[in-house]
Amino acid sequence: MQLFVNDLTVMDFSYLCPERGMVGESWIVDVLLDGTLNEESMVQDFGIVKKNLKRLIDEYVDHKLLVPAECPATTIRHEDDSDQVEVNFDLDATKENGRRIQMYCPADAYAFIYAPVITMESVSEYLREVIATHLPDNVDNLTIKLRTEVITSPFYHYTHGLKKHDGNCQRIAHGHRSRVDIISDGANDVESQQYWAKRWQDIYIASSEDRITPAALQLKQRLNNYDEHVCFAYESTQGYFEIVLPQSMCEIIDTDSTVECLAQYIYNQQKQRLPDTHCCVLAYEGVGKGAMVSD
Repeated sequence: MQLFVNDLTVMDFSYLCPERGMVGESWIVDVLLDGTLNEESMVQDFGIVKKNLKRLIDEYVDHKLLVPAECPATTIRHEDDSDQVEVNFDLDATKENGRRIQMYCPADAYAFIYAPVITMESVSEYLREVIATHLPDNVDNLTIKLRTEVITSPFYHYTHGLKKHDGNCQRIAHGHRSRVDIISDGANDVESQQYWAKRWQDIYIASSEDRITPAALQLKQRLNNYDEHVCFAYESTQGYFEIVLPQSMCEIIDTDSTVECLAQYIYNQQKQRLPDTHCCVLAYEGVGKGAMVSD
């Protein structure tokens, strides 16, 4: 007997990629359970399936940075006297002083995937192994299917951190795959949507107040120079977070990077680009949620 649950949850996270850098993603999760009927004539109660599996997915992947631990570009250092973990990810491995992504964060900010690259297959296997130990005895097998939202309009991938957030959004590198709808003078503005999709393709959106100098970094493995990189750090309720990225991969704004602030930022920029038009911006945060700003 097989029990299926489609649209179990949406995982919002980011991952490291040798070609693209830091990629924000939103993957929809479907699950399939193989097993025999229990004393209630069920494989498992749907309410229990949804609650327990969603909790495990939230705990192990959602709002984390997924690190390909077996990628040659990856270096991981666990501190002996604290919960901090330093991750270095080379984007230009052939250059002596190439571009690099550096992180220095609490261990819970990461999910270490033991694979050379982050794919739906490698993440599905990671989740299957984690969840399998929590299944009842009558469940013989678990299949996890990951997929993206079908978006027929322009969209972007962004990563950010919300230091003021009460939950896991405060982790400095988690992200989303998000559409953006812009309406100019009452009509769908595809050109503007394409502009933002290109501008924020695989972008890290940072707050200017979180920028620090390279001298203030606490991570141990330093670059020869930080001329082409930017550094950010903040303290939140979950601990101390630090990130370094190539400046070309960042958009630095003067506010927090909540979806409300991002919608307002896009709106303000659109009014500068097209000052004589009436504008409405719908900025999404992952799947099916977001913020709207209009004239």
